[in-house]
Amino acid sequence: MDRVAHYSNKAMNAVQKQQIESPKAGLVPDLCRLPVLFAVVVGAELLAIVLTLGGGRPFDRFWQDLSLLSLYVQWIALGSAGVLCLLRGWLRRQGVAWAALVAWSVVLAVTAAVSEAVHYLGVYQGLSRFDLLLRSLGVSAVVGVFLVHYFHLHYRWRRQLMAEHEARLQALQSRIRPHFLFNSMNTIASLTRTDPALAEEVTQDLADLFRTSLSDARRRATLGDELDLARGYLNIERQRLGDRLEVVWEVDGLPPEAVLPPLIMQPLLENAVYHGIEPSAAPGRITLSGRYHKGRVSLAIRNTLPEGGAERQRPGNRMALDNIRQRLAAMFDDNASLVESSADGEYQVRLVFPHPWRAV
Repeated sequence: MDRVAHYSNKAMNAVQKQQIESPKAGLVPDLCRLPVLFAVVVGAELLAIVLTLGGGRPFDRFWQDLSLLSLYVQWIALGSAGVLCLLRGWLRRQGVAWAALVAWSVVLAVTAAVSEAVHYLGVYQGLSRFDLLLRSLGVSAVVGVFLVHYFHLHYRWRRQLMAEHEARLQALQSRIRPHFLFNSMNTIASLTRTDPALAEEVTQDLADLFRTSLSDARRRATLGDELDLARGYLNIERQRLGDRLEVVWEVDGLPPEAVLPPLIMQPLLENAVYHGIEPSAAPGRITLSGRYHKGRVSLAIRNTLPEGGAERQRPGNRMALDNIRQRLAAMFDDNASLVESSADGEYQVRLVFPHPWRAV
């Protein structure tokens, strides 16, 4: 009965996890991110230069005029970015046309507010209140149309890219090396004669692994789920390799609720076994270590390398690493990284990703 209840809980958890999918991409990009804000500042400054050059005033006043106009344009640009940043969650839930209209209206509203503030401060003495407001709204309306059009092109490109990634990653995620499956089945067959209880445990670990590998590539997992899956996978390999495999866990303090794409750790561990432990005549070691610091999770997987150098190492096509990098980029953009290194007879892969991750 305990086994039946366990499998029932596993099935219910799988259904619940299927409901946790990646958020819908919105028309307006995340203007709260520093790289995007930097692009806004640079674009606003280029616009200020163009407006100053086309103003028809004497060139000896260029820098004076540019400084005032730059300050004015930057206030509008950063103010609009700030409002759209605050509205990003709401805009992401709206349709494309409605989000575009709201974004364009925000630019005009911020322009009107900054124009009134500048007139009140008396910065532009040569322009009347109505003249300054009309000119500012005209420029902002035209620039806003081009900006919304760019957002729409970027939105369509992003959706197409995500669709291609999902199709490719779903196929890659469903791939498990045949030799691992065959070795696992042979291990289970051997254990059924010597230790039936252990054979049942290994079968359960293998079932959990396949359940995850065949699930929806768009869903999210948690770090706790990935660590549990890693323990199950290494348990299978330990039964097959025996004393040849030593596993060291140094993952205390990691947040188990941190979200990340599913089936991230298992391919890295499989690479460690396939390239580091199996080819070695001597016992090998896999170390999983991690820490959580300043909103970022850092997780490292190290494995000893076979003695004898590169001639004893198996060739690889790097499909697993490329797959993981693409999936991290699809979820975290450029806020996550996967770095490889080798030193002192060990190979290491370090995975870094943010937590908590605000996708909206």
